[in-house]
Amino acid sequence: MAANKVREAKTPNNYEKFAWKWMRYSALLLIPLVWGHVILQDVVVGVHNMNLGYVAERWASLFWRGFDALLLAFAFAHGINGVRQVLNDFIHSDQGRRILFIALFIFWLAVSLIGLIALLAGVGQQFPLK
Repeated sequence: MAANKVREAKTPNNYEKFAWKWMRYSALLLIPLVWGHVILQDVVVGVHNMNLGYVAERWASLFWRGFDALLLAFAFAHGINGVRQVLNDFIHSDQGRRILFIALFIFWLAVSLIGLIALLAGVGQQFPLK
């Protein structure tokens, strides 16, 4: 009787494999980040109790700035990768896909940097501005 052999499929390490893994791992990390954020902001604090003073107090802690930076980075990168996957089905030329990937990366980088700068700068202005 012949032994059943399992053949392993070798997949190349390329961007598509990395992006596929990123979607899975970032989703696992997003679940506690998002639920922690929702429970704290909407249940514990309440949206009607949030104001600039609350944000300044929260961002005074390095932990909450790091938490918000991780939430921004993982959620936005996860979303941009999802958009890339959807548009990948509609763009069939290699050059068009390359342009799309570069444009999405630049968009992700710009928005993420703006968010990171806002997190690092904190809340230092008195409102309303005079």
